Amino acid sequence: MNRHSGARESSRLDTRLQALQDARELGEGVLPDQALQEAFAVLERASSRRSLSGDHTVVGFFGATGSGKSSLFNAVSGAEIATAAARRPTTSEPLAGVWGAAGSEALLDWLEVGNRHHAQPVEGFADERTGLILLDLPDFDSTRAANREIVQRMVGMVDVLVWVLDPQKYADAALHNGFLAPLASHGAVTLVVLNQVDRLPAHDVQPVLDSLHAILDGEGLGQVRVLASSALTGAGIAEVRAAIRKVAVQRQAQSRRLEADISKAAEDLLHASGDGDAAGIRSAARTQLAEELAVAANVPAVVRAVGQSYRLESVRRTGWPVTRWLSRFRVDPLRRLNLRSSSPASLNRTSLPTAGAPDRARTDAAVREFADAASAGAPGPWRAAIRGAARAYRERLPDALDQAIAGTDLAADRKAWWWGAFNAVQWLALLILVGGLGWLGVLAGLGYLQLPVPEVPRVEGWPVPTLMIAFGLVLGIFLAITGRFIAAAAARARAARARRRLNSAVAAAAQELVVEPVEAEIGRLAAFNKALKKAGQA
Repeated sequence: MNRHSGARESSRLDTRLQALQDARELGEGVLPDQALQEAFAVLERASSRRSLSGDHTVVGFFGATGSGKSSLFNAVSGAEIATAAARRPTTSEPLAGVWGAAGSEALLDWLEVGNRHHAQPVEGFADERTGLILLDLPDFDSTRAANREIVQRMVGMVDVLVWVLDPQKYADAALHNGFLAPLASHGAVTLVVLNQVDRLPAHDVQPVLDSLHAILDGEGLGQVRVLASSALTGAGIAEVRAAIRKVAVQRQAQSRRLEADISKAAEDLLHASGDGDAAGIRSAARTQLAEELAVAANVPAVVRAVGQSYRLESVRRTGWPVTRWLSRFRVDPLRRLNLRSSSPASLNRTSLPTAGAPDRARTDAAVREFADAASAGAPGPWRAAIRGAARAYRERLPDALDQAIAGTDLAADRKAWWWGAFNAVQWLALLILVGGLGWLGVLAGLGYLQLPVPEVPRVEGWPVPTLMIAFGLVLGIFLAITGRFIAAAAARARAARARRRLNSAVAAAAQELVVEPVEAEIGRLAAFNKALKKAGQA
């Protein structure tokens, strides 16, 4: 592998590792802890392995009891290792055969392999420049739990996995279901050796190999190379050595193993998460949520109070002065709701009725419907997360809606331009009426006192004082009635403006406490899917 291709491979590996890390972090609190921990373990192993010797390829020999694994290890390694191995009564702990000592110690420490043998060069296989570590490992079906734990750990740590099978137990379910099938993504760094073929009649070797190929193909390992060997006769040992030497010389096994680990971790996260994207938040759903929350928060009652308050104030400002004082005995609806203030933003709460069970049920239903629509299409765990985000501030929502209403400027103290004109004319009409009455009163008093009564001016035969009384009375009543019609129309307009402002305030509260948390979860899902896709791209 040349320097440029190695740099590209390292960069690609960095990108995939970062993407897996991003996916793991984004899945926190949503996906099962086990899946997240497995991804974290892959990241930790990758970080540790890459910090150690990149010049050594670690090849682990795995097999069941009686598979001849140790014998094959000795045959592949050479006489010196065979001599060292012969002193071990059983394979109870890992044994390392090391070629290329520089940098191997820290790597073997990380592997927790204490039994090390620095081997002599083997012609056509390994020398000091090759950088190769062969591990003879305990039997994966050992009755000792400690041995099985070593195998499980090494399966996740070595660069290349060599599975040594024997002709009698090559289809063993414990091996295939427990190890080979779960490592289907690791085909590029897996080698299967059918050992002890000397025990088979020559005509049975190929059928057994074909059967083994078919089993592996069914497990997704159809691309794995399968070799036949015999440690006893030496048959196939050269081919096994050549296959191991090839991966050692290319020095790509480490990165390929890590890439396979990343692919497996990404696949496991995808399985835990499920596939799919959320439908997202549509404008209609956002509007519907705000409308339902507005009803639950008594916005219609406030809007009615705005109209009623305006009409009442109009009567007080423009009604017939003789009778308008009666309106003072009527309580302003907005004042009753604690919403008539020159500084609404300073209010903490309104006097609207506290949200009861029906209002809470309506609020919950609106939030649930909104979350369901936004999370449509998302996989199960993420749908639950989106729904949970929508309900996260359920207890705060009623109070936030009430404060939103309290903080809305309803223009309750804003005077209408026509009030002043109507009020001035009303008082003028009253003065004319009072002037006419006073004129007639003076005339009546002079007659009563038998004093000379002056001639009263007339218009078209009608006495001016009488006309003044009639005119003032009719004008005052006309203005009062007209003012009511104008007030009704203006009240509807002011109520409509108040409704828009209240709905906007409610929508802002819903945006903060419902929409934004949902948007955040939907965005997290999108980022998770993107990171997972990048991590899985080999």
